[in-house]
Amino acid sequence: MEILKAEIARKRKLLEEKQLVDDKKKFFRRGDLSAKDTEEVLQKVGYKKQEQVVEPRAEGAYSFVADGQNILPRLEVIRRLRERGEPVLLFGETEPEAFDRLRICEISQPEANRGFRNDFQEAMEQVDAAYLQEMFANTPTAKEDKKSDFTELDESISWESIQAMAQKMGRNKDYDMDVIITLLTFLLKLWNAQIASYTKHEKMSTKVKMTRVIYTQTKEYVKPLFRKLKHHTLPEDILDSLRDICKHLLNRNYISASDAYLEMAIGNAPWPIGVTMVGIHARTGREKIFSKNVAHVMNDETQRKYIQGLKRLMTKCQEYFPTDPSKCVEYVSKKDRE
Repeated sequence: MEILKAEIARKRKLLEEKQLVDDKKKFFRRGDLSAKDTEEVLQKVGYKKQEQVVEPRAEGAYSFVADGQNILPRLEVIRRLRERGEPVLLFGETEPEAFDRLRICEISQPEANRGFRNDFQEAMEQVDAAYLQEMFANTPTAKEDKKSDFTELDESISWESIQAMAQKMGRNKDYDMDVIITLLTFLLKLWNAQIASYTKHEKMSTKVKMTRVIYTQTKEYVKPLFRKLKHHTLPEDILDSLRDICKHLLNRNYISASDAYLEMAIGNAPWPIGVTMVGIHARTGREKIFSKNVAHVMNDETQRKYIQGLKRLMTKCQEYFPTDPSKCVEYVSKKDRE
């Protein structure tokens, strides 16, 4: 009995130290005790609670202030929460807490609802935004794009200089990757210059708008390929195919370049997806099925996109540097194109 009385006295003294009970107050809430315990733990680890102030704005908008920094207006927080299918305000939740919940959602799920969007639609939205910016600023968007994306390409680079560089291909992998990225960047630069040459009236037409959308989409598609070429991390099997494609393009033999492209994209193996064993016995000629023969377009979505972007650049190369119809793929004369 003495042990029980001692434990009750110890508990009461602990509650008095936490200022939960006194001579006038004989009871306390369990939530208050939990809050006190949490506060003590945070003080031990050195956590300092940030004070958040809500400043009213016009039309019911609020801006949250923490450590002297303006965060987001209330209307913007509501819009982003609705885009993610989250409740605008939970029961008992303050507006700063709603902003904290939005920030947690954006960190844990940065691409929410983006996988269901069509990348062609995204490219069209980018073109529309660029066109509106061009209208209001009265400055050509393509020229701005040229300054930002093609600054690394030397102005002295020409078709003839790339042909001279390609004479040494096949000796060093890093050098081959540098030549390939130079050629592809040069083709993108020509495509960008073609778009910039359109008049303001032509840019309003559907045909030119679709051309700008395809250009924007292609530029996004080939970014992973450019990144691997720049850091010299491209797989050897894809590098071999790209080397052959670039050599054929520089020789203006577009039929052979298309064949090399198809061999890289879908392969020439009996089973393009790489199945080499369908039973308990080894198949005849199994050793001929290796990574270069399989369909790289089936590996992943990123690889499929930059392979598709490469095909568009090959088509543009044939348009800018025409040759005999016997060496062209789906030859269209300049007169018919216009």
